[in-house]
Amino acid sequence: MASLTIRKLDESVKTYLRLRSAKNRRSVEEEVRVILRELIEGREEPLTPFAVPPAPSPAPTSPRASALPEASVTLIIGGGIAAYKSLDLIRRLKERRVEVRCVLTKAAEQFVTPLAASALSHERVYTDLFDPQSEFDAGHIRLARDCDLIVVAPATADLMAKMANGHADDLASAILLATNRKILLAPAMNPLMWNNAATRRNVAQLQRDGVVLIGPNAGEMAEAGEAGVGRMSEAIEIATAAERLLRPPLPRPLAGKRVLITAGPTHEPIDPVRYIANRSSGKQGFAIAAAAQAAGAEVILVSGPVDLDDPDGVNVKHVESARQMLEHVQASLPVDIAIFAAAVADWRVANEGEQKLKKTSAGMPPLQLVENPDILATISKLRDKRPPLVIGFAAETEHLIDNAKAKLARKGCDWIVANDVSPATGVMGGDRNTVHLLSRKSGGEDGEIAVDSWPVMTKEQVAIELIAHVAKSVADNPLEPAS
Repeated sequence: MASLTIRKLDESVKTYLRLRSAKNRRSVEEEVRVILRELIEGREEPLTPFAVPPAPSPAPTSPRASALPEASVTLIIGGGIAAYKSLDLIRRLKERRVEVRCVLTKAAEQFVTPLAASALSHERVYTDLFDPQSEFDAGHIRLARDCDLIVVAPATADLMAKMANGHADDLASAILLATNRKILLAPAMNPLMWNNAATRRNVAQLQRDGVVLIGPNAGEMAEAGEAGVGRMSEAIEIATAAERLLRPPLPRPLAGKRVLITAGPTHEPIDPVRYIANRSSGKQGFAIAAAAQAAGAEVILVSGPVDLDDPDGVNVKHVESARQMLEHVQASLPVDIAIFAAAVADWRVANEGEQKLKKTSAGMPPLQLVENPDILATISKLRDKRPPLVIGFAAETEHLIDNAKAKLARKGCDWIVANDVSPATGVMGGDRNTVHLLSRKSGGEDGEIAVDSWPVMTKEQVAIELIAHVAKSVADNPLEPAS
């Protein structure tokens, strides 16, 4: 037997192995060999040579995230300035329950250190084809095959040339030649190198060989005055591409459904310079749109002014004011499901100034406020074209559940997603959210409301969870087709 791979260890066991190996100044892999040797020789050390702290409670995740099977990746880091992004890639992969073992080329060590990669991956880092500690049992073969996917980021012109021509003169190229696993490359190089005829031939050959490429992207290079196609894809893009290769596509429970979503703030102009707005970033609404699209729905996203990229595959309509948002929402009907996550300004000035309002000795100019249209209530109370499922959001700073219940009754929607947006929570503009899903109890007394409180999650996890609830509701109570 040339190698042995042990996966799915309990966190307490992993913690014990890390602490023991650190105490003995050995890698985790070397420590496991010592433990096995001691067991065989009957000299096993006590299992608690020092106190092992209890494994920290994992961050709350959605059922989908906790149900994802673990996978493993061998990450080869090439020698380019983009190598710094590979450290973020390690973190992004581990967030997706992917174990990462890193291989650094000699050139990569000029940009990132084995220590940094090891600290992030919690694994030993490999750099040398002729390392006696790993090659006694053909370590490069283990790294090539004891994984589910090989990712090369950055994939330099040199590494790609070696792959295309079957070279194996260092650890990275030997792994790539010896593997029978899928390979994902994230090229990174100067635009002239990327467009060079030799590189184009190598890329074509690699694609014929079944290698998958992501990027490169267009943009500025590290060299002053250089720009073009050659930037390595961002870590989150590479992690997403790796996850698609590692795991089968998710079910598409909302296939054939039209979903309308609002997101972001609205800007209500006071004059050509100033406006009234809320602090919404739009992150939660955009995450919901992406989750609905991934679930197979046709998604229309009506967004106020935000600094976010449009989700892939989503029909995005950009607006400024509440009245514009309502207009686009009404024009998008009929839909099967409507989710109103936008933080719409409640008021606007009655008479918008045509010119910038100036300070005068008379003091502050009078601003008469009028109420904006209530988009959630307007759509919830339609007699014709009302979506079968209407979901609103309640962003509150006090009496969260009571206010959300009152809003559910007042607006006439079917569900309310309530969250505390007090400044101390960091929800507005942040990446995490804590929500409560309120709905009318089926079979309960008229007006009885069920409250489902969720743990702290990322906004992406909240979105996935909400769409999962929507999909289950649709399956349990089939909707009439939107018409």
